[in-house]
Amino acid sequence: MDIVGKLPVASGGKVFILVMTYYFSKWIEVEAFVQKRLDKRKERWEEELPFILWEDRTTSKAATGHTPYSLVFGTEAVIPTEVLIPTARYLLQDQENNNRILAHDLDTIDELRDLAKIRIDDHQQRITKAYNRNIRFIRFQIGDLVLRKTFQNTKDPSVGKLAPKCEGPYLVDAEAGKRAY
Repeated sequence: MDIVGKLPVASGGKVFILVMTYYFSKWIEVEAFVQKRLDKRKERWEEELPFILWEDRTTSKAATGHTPYSLVFGTEAVIPTEVLIPTARYLLQDQENNNRILAHDLDTIDELRDLAKIRIDDHQQRITKAYNRNIRFIRFQIGDLVLRKTFQNTKDPSVGKLAPKCEGPYLVDAEAGKRAY
């Protein structure tokens, strides 16, 4: 779940978006929210949300190999353009054949989700392997001088972005555990 904002004021004074993602199917739900102060400038970003969601839900994801729509409903969506400008897939369907295909898709949705889960696991392993390929572990010896990375909570806020990235040097006097000194 994530909150996006503050955005330009849309109709109804909405300036924030609450985005929720179900990570398995990559299904996204979005809702726009209001703030009390209203700007007279009317932006139209809120009207684009349904189209953005539709595009995301009907786009195949690399991690699963399927669209979020198919993982949730068990079948591929009919794109609104196919209804306005009928394609062969749309024209050749009759109600009886469509009901038979939908019933089959519902029967096999668990298999589809299991295959997607396997593909997600494989995808994550490949990403981890690619990331870890570039990691070099350094073993320090007692007596070495080292620098320690500074974090946001240890930096001096008055220095800004020119603050040093590391602090030290520190002397390694003992090994506390696996790669901890």
